[in-house]
Amino acid sequence: MKCKIQYIALILFCFAGQVFAQTPKEIHAGLPEIKDWQISPNIEVFDSENLYERINGAAPLFFENNFREMTSAVYTHGDDYITVQAYRHATGEDAFGMYASERSPDMTFFPNIGGEAQGDDYGLFFFSGSIYAKMSSNNHSEEITEVFREIAKGLSAKINANASYPEIFVSFPNDSLIPHTQAYITKNYIGHEFLKLVYTADYSLNGLKFQLFVIDGKTKNGAKKILDDYFGFTKQPLNFTEGKLCVKDRYNGNIPIVWKGQYVVGAFRENGEDFPDEIYDFLNRFK
Repeated sequence: MKCKIQYIALILFCFAGQVFAQTPKEIHAGLPEIKDWQISPNIEVFDSENLYERINGAAPLFFENNFREMTSAVYTHGDDYITVQAYRHATGEDAFGMYASERSPDMTFFPNIGGEAQGDDYGLFFFSGSIYAKMSSNNHSEEITEVFREIAKGLSAKINANASYPEIFVSFPNDSLIPHTQAYITKNYIGHEFLKLVYTADYSLNGLKFQLFVIDGKTKNGAKKILDDYFGFTKQPLNFTEGKLCVKDRYNGNIPIVWKGQYVVGAFRENGEDFPDEIYDFLNRFK
């Protein structure tokens, strides 16, 4: 009985601070109160049928990241207003992927807001749980910039107080990593429809710049199926085994790959140049 009680307590602890705000009503209820600012009681909700009405040409990228709905709410203070758009995606990975696709090195990063946040004088953006949130204002000032952060901290904590990058990135090598380049690609990685649900990060290793990518096949057979498709596309023999591989991709150059159980770990350079043999040692550092 004692063990059972401890187990229940552990479960309750694990759920503490987890995902709360998901539906439009919950998102609205999760908006923090800000001194001298009023939260409009009205919200707008957009789905895949009408999202283009609000964001026009940007909608297809949201759909690629498994968009479900967007809740729009407004804070007002005199003539100033701040719009909060909370985009709900199918999974936390999808929300992170959407955030990463719009990330910019020109912005300031805030690792203590949600899984990560970035912003400037014109807005602030963060991901938390399955939500990717964007804030903007009709005015720009230090006060409004601070309000952006207050709203983001309060709302992100209500969505998921323990938000972070997808767990798989813990297994990526840390050294030589270019900060804030981790991403998640849902489909058509480097132009191939069979390369999907891909985790990536950019590196600069002894002057060699490249992108490390990882696909989780879930099982060893799942990983082999991905490689079968790739080797089939390049018309290479399918009698390969686990370990070091090289895919001779006529569109992207030679792609070094290490097959490690359920994982396909590879490297890609946009210019298609060959890699030195040492790249395999680096790929093997994915744990």
